[in-house]
Amino acid sequence: GRAGRGAPGLSLGPRMSDLQRHMMIHSGEKPFSCTVCPKRFIRKAHLVYHMRTHTGEKPFTCSFCGKRFSLKGNLMRHTRKHTGEKPFKCSECNAGFSVRPALIQHLRTHTGEKPFKCSFCGEGFAQRGQLIGHTRIHTGEKPFSCDVCGKKFSVKGTLDVHARTHAGEKPFPCSVCGERFSQKVNLTTHMRTHTGEKPFSCSCAKGFGTKRNLKTHMMIHTGEKPFICSICGASFSLKGTLMIHMRTHTGEKPFPCSTCGEKFSQKVNLTKHMRKHTGEKPFPCSICSERFSQKSNLMIHMRWHTGEKPFHCPVCGERFSQKGNLMIHTRTHTGEKPYPCSVCGQTFSRKDILSKHTRTHTGEKPFACTVCGESFAQSGNLRTHVRTHTGEKPYAFRCCQCAKAFGSKSNLKRHVGCHTGEKPFGCSACGKRFSQKGILMRHARTHTGEKPFSCPFCAKSFSVKGNLLTHTRIHTGEKPFSCSACGLANPNPRWLQTHFFQ
Repeated sequence: GRAGRGAPGLSLGPRMSDLQRHMMIHSGEKPFSCTVCPKRFIRKAHLVYHMRTHTGEKPFTCSFCGKRFSLKGNLMRHTRKHTGEKPFKCSECNAGFSVRPALIQHLRTHTGEKPFKCSFCGEGFAQRGQLIGHTRIHTGEKPFSCDVCGKKFSVKGTLDVHARTHAGEKPFPCSVCGERFSQKVNLTTHMRTHTGEKPFSCSCAKGFGTKRNLKTHMMIHTGEKPFICSICGASFSLKGTLMIHMRTHTGEKPFPCSTCGEKFSQKVNLTKHMRKHTGEKPFPCSICSERFSQKSNLMIHMRWHTGEKPFHCPVCGERFSQKGNLMIHTRTHTGEKPYPCSVCGQTFSRKDILSKHTRTHTGEKPFACTVCGESFAQSGNLRTHVRTHTGEKPYAFRCCQCAKAFGSKSNLKRHVGCHTGEKPFGCSACGKRFSQKGILMRHARTHTGEKPFSCPFCAKSFSVKGNLLTHTRIHTGEKPFSCSACGLANPNPRWLQTHFFQ
């Protein structure tokens, strides 16, 4: 009888073992140690998994592609890439995910939950990986270094992006103009140049396409300039602006052109320069078909359509669409002629006029006809000459107000609006007028609330097609966080932290 009563007591053994194992979480005891490295584990199974990182053993093979894995769970997740299975569904928008951690991360976009708090400043984050990266701002830790130049980074993703500057890789193309980017966030920001979206607003009603631009703008109101130059004492609102400024002292030009070798102190200047070689013109006019290599040139061009002339002469009141034109005009009042001829001493108010004058001394004729070879000192004379070969008469439609000529009647009609300010398309709701019907139609949706462009993944709709394109990329499943040991990738950086302990 005593033995019979003791038999059930034998089942206390496994439960006691579970309790002991649980107590190790509190005590920190890890009885199973790796014979290769100093790592220790609470469970023997975890040690077995860990040993495969040393032995390279991968006993689980994918039946589709032959790829091998050290853990069965990793194989199951990998297989879903082939089958397309997404068993984890969002209860809010029905979006599907192949792994549960991706769903948990996605749900926070609906709830706004940020469960990971910084112990230094209290800022909250939706993902543990974001918190880890943020904490390094406080600690200064930069554990990821570039194999090419040795530069160090606090986040692996930032290192991956940096590596593309060496490789020249730009995997994110714009679906509108084809321009490519090394970072997805830069593509998202660029898309707003097409959509006109400005989601970040200041209390003064000014809108911005990026949060960084808003923060920079806010310093205009606060006057804050926390970054000081140690050489000349100049202060700046952004650290990046200070770094660029320092190059004026050091003469550093770290951005070389791969085509001609010319060097630049700023990457943006290199990007603009490269378009001279590639012929790329990524900034299209929304009214006509003309394209431009620089955004500033597009803005100047747009003033031809709108008739805007923001620069006015303080002497006579004449207005200009470009600041440079105002400066040239001002010299007609001051008599200033800052460009002297080095041969005869004659002075000129404009540099281009000096260049033309200099050719009267040198006899230079740099503009050659490709048909007969005759050369000319001025490009305008060459254009006139070429028409003797082509018989072209391009300026049939001439403006009666400024004498400017156009190749088509429609172009002339659009130009005349610059003088008349004519805007024939009026909004029936608010009375605002527009020069083109398409612009009026887009404007009308701000009154009707119409959103004809729907997301195929969720129920969200948009009034502008470009905004839909930007939104859709939330659903495309980009997975930038990959395991260096097994190659498995996931969109959730938190997953990468837990993956190593599975």
